[in-house]
Amino acid sequence: MTDNANKKVSEALPIGYRFNEFEIQEVLGSGGFGIVYRAWDHQLERAVAIKEFMPASFAMRKADLSIGLRGERFGKAFSAGLTSFIDEARLLARFNHPGLAQVLRFWVQNDTAYIVSLFYEGVTLGRLREQHPQKLDEAAIRRLLPMLFGALRALHKAGYQHLDISPDNILLQENGLPVLLDPGAARRSIGNVTDETETLLRPGYAPVEQYNDDENALGPWTDIYALGAVLHTLIVGSPPPVSVVRSLQDNYQPLAERKPEGYSLSLLQAIDRALALKKEGRPQSVDEFAALVDLPVGGHDDLLNADKPGTMLIPLEEHKVAVTGWRRYQTAGMVVAGVVAGIIIGGLLFSSSAPQNAQPETADADRPQEQPATAQPPAATGEQQALVYVRIREGEQLLLNGKPQAVVPAANGFAALQLSPGQYAFTLKNHDQIRSQRLTIGQSGTWLINPQS
Repeated sequence: MTDNANKKVSEALPIGYRFNEFEIQEVLGSGGFGIVYRAWDHQLERAVAIKEFMPASFAMRKADLSIGLRGERFGKAFSAGLTSFIDEARLLARFNHPGLAQVLRFWVQNDTAYIVSLFYEGVTLGRLREQHPQKLDEAAIRRLLPMLFGALRALHKAGYQHLDISPDNILLQENGLPVLLDPGAARRSIGNVTDETETLLRPGYAPVEQYNDDENALGPWTDIYALGAVLHTLIVGSPPPVSVVRSLQDNYQPLAERKPEGYSLSLLQAIDRALALKKEGRPQSVDEFAALVDLPVGGHDDLLNADKPGTMLIPLEEHKVAVTGWRRYQTAGMVVAGVVAGIIIGGLLFSSSAPQNAQPETADADRPQEQPATAQPPAATGEQQALVYVRIREGEQLLLNGKPQAVVPAANGFAALQLSPGQYAFTLKNHDQIRSQRLTIGQSGTWLINPQS
């Protein structure tokens, strides 16, 4: 980002500002409730994202770089938003689902609060829809949905809702995995205090129950409506009519009647169900919505804490384009840094996380000499390939059937490999600590595994 771009965020902290080991290197952008920075962690020597609670409409930067109110009347709203901002950090820190942004830590300083998350790089679905709508066909949508279903189910199972799902809050990484960003807790709390709920919600994506004060009306069906609105946007280019307008006169035209070319009737009907005006008419759970589109729920709710290795098979007919298909359409304007705030800006290069081809397990006498795997596209032989995501912790070396693999995990901690059908032994070593798991692949699909000690 240029100096001129940095200056556009007038309330931002200066480049070079330090929070102990974290040094601010770039202002990524700002929204109504915060500023997001790219920072360098000098202890772990890696880039991180820092989100600062900074509601510019009623707060300002003081000379000592702390945050002050623009007037005493804003104190209640600021306090409510700050509390929810911290609650959001605590909430996200509870989860290690690959479809949810991972919070590393948070703290209070400068009379506000800060959240440090992994630094995600990718393109939002909103930007992808604007620049390359032809890429979001039904096959692409079906590749995205299982992981999004899994992320939402993890939240819902713990008793939470996201409440701010939109195309700009879903980041598609280079490895094809979507990440759900920026829960709407602070936005909702400030709206409740300031009576500005309607202006703070995202028109077209918020169902009618989000416009009233009855939080008991909220539930999984609330997020399902928003996800349905996202799918509606990906297919036809715009969200459905604003729900409060629909409550007066419902002018929503079902997708099943519009019949956009290239999309199955079952998918269109499922989206129409998700967009039912009354919550009772929608799927009541993620699993029910997933069943309507005949897809599994990707990931594992307690993937990193599972007593047994977490393995999930997601059948995909066109898995080989799940990674390479996106890369072909990256441009300097669309390859952007996605962070927990959901502010997606810039033109950054992806880190190396492409799937690696590997061979199935063979008898010891038949094994070739050990050598690291190298990245290459799938062989053009028509042989079915499986896409396997392996959870790799910091400092671990992955061995596949005893052979070291030169793979680099993405920001969410998962490395991707493309494997032919066969039997595989996954071993992860870090000094004397070993995690291992065996996996038999009999068909194409996507597998998510977390070997255990």
